[in-house]
Amino acid sequence: MIYVIFHEEKRLNYRMLLKISMLSTEFLTLDAPKVIEEISFFIRSQVEISGLNGAIVSVSGGVDSAVVLALTVKALKSKKVRTITMPERDITPESDITDVMQLTDMLDVTCDIIDITSLVQLMKRVLPLYNPNDMVSSGNMKARTRMIVAYHYANIMNRMVIGSTNKTEWLTGYFTKYGDGAVDLLPMVDLYKNQVRQLARQLNIPEKIIKKTPTAGLWIGQSDEEELGSSYDIIDLILYGYEKGLPENKIAESLDVSPLLVQRILGRVRANKHKRQLPLILRLSSVT
Repeated sequence: MIYVIFHEEKRLNYRMLLKISMLSTEFLTLDAPKVIEEISFFIRSQVEISGLNGAIVSVSGGVDSAVVLALTVKALKSKKVRTITMPERDITPESDITDVMQLTDMLDVTCDIIDITSLVQLMKRVLPLYNPNDMVSSGNMKARTRMIVAYHYANIMNRMVIGSTNKTEWLTGYFTKYGDGAVDLLPMVDLYKNQVRQLARQLNIPEKIIKKTPTAGLWIGQSDEEELGSSYDIIDLILYGYEKGLPENKIAESLDVSPLLVQRILGRVRANKHKRQLPLILRLSSVT
């Protein structure tokens, strides 16, 4: 007897369902060299089609932006890539700036350090409803400030902004709408966090960057995994099971995690759908 699950137009037969129900990171294993070539070609071809002069990459000191930078350099060569790192005083660890400078030196790209502290303080003073205790609103404002700086460089240098959002962040909405989500290309948005780390090792990104605690760097002590409520390894597999059409209870059972965790993660996917879409357009041609 064949059982079929319908989920976002995907169908799984019973044998495949049994296999997937034993969720493991081995399902996320990549042919890293092939993926690197595919992404590099994508970046290079899109920049060429656009007629622009190269790329702008914002680098934070974390693994995602490090991988995107390495891939962009591979695609375009270092002379056509400009990097920016945008620390905030008393928030960004000095080690992140050091890691960025060592990485950009390794990849032979120019990196500008733009301290956004004065811009953030100005925004705090002039925004009528600014509330320092509202961490989400305050953090989003910082992310959007960084976006403004990145596009200033892109406009002046006639270049394309390359984003570093991965699939785990994209599906859960763990990015700022019109902030770090506002870019021209998202070459890694179909790769889970685990897979980004696989590429990082293939690209010889320093291990200290790969193993660094993931953070958006918006306030002191912020951690991606603490905010999301689980490790990226578990979240990746919850999302993988979801995409393959595995029921929520089977995902929880396979990973030996609370059903509430699965519900919370998948609730984020549903609630943040608007972040993954262009603004809705009202067609008025029938009444105009």
